[in-house]
Amino acid sequence: MADLKLHAFWYSPFTLRVVWTLKLKGISYENIEEDRYNKSPQLLEYNPVHKKIPVLVHGGKPICESMVIVEYIDELWPQNPLLPRDPYQRAQARFWVAYAEQMVPVIPALIFSTNAEEKGKALEKLWEHLKVLEDHCLADKRKFFGGDKLNIVDIAFGSLVTLFITIGDVKQEEILVAEKFPLLHVWFDNFKNAPVIKENFPDREKMLATIKAIMEKDLMEMRLASS
Repeated sequence: MADLKLHAFWYSPFTLRVVWTLKLKGISYENIEEDRYNKSPQLLEYNPVHKKIPVLVHGGKPICESMVIVEYIDELWPQNPLLPRDPYQRAQARFWVAYAEQMVPVIPALIFSTNAEEKGKALEKLWEHLKVLEDHCLADKRKFFGGDKLNIVDIAFGSLVTLFITIGDVKQEEILVAEKFPLLHVWFDNFKNAPVIKENFPDREKMLATIKAIMEKDLMEMRLASS
């Protein structure tokens, strides 16, 4: 086993990106589960800038930011490549990964929405992003963003869609509406049933209970801070 340690929250979409990548590559690692509300001194030492998970520690050297970690793994262990070889296709993949990161601000907007108007605005913003994917990435009805095989774009979006669907369940809102996004609906079904993803997909009930508890705690802390 490589001297590889992953500091993470198991339920985080950013952790899922790294875990799925490591599993697709068949690489063993030591998982170090962090406490969201009491992060370890090691994590804060390894990521002093953002103080966030995930952090991959390889041979004592930390790598931060989920998609940076994914590219690092993909470059170091070339089996089951996630980035295309062709420079143009690789650039296109990186463009869509960057687009995935533009969806991240919708997470707190949806979580902290406290009335129908706020929730509606957050959902509309999310659906705008999903419509772009529907129209520009999957119009040829490909199985995955990478064609017949998973690639880095699937990892980037699959992790976020997993979280958004869970938040939607807590908020009692359907996120990936089949009538609105038929191609994305099929893609996500293909994605979560790909063998390695399916074997390492978070348990729905456990994920739902965890995210619900975090949302309730964070909302309470936000209200106390503003009172």
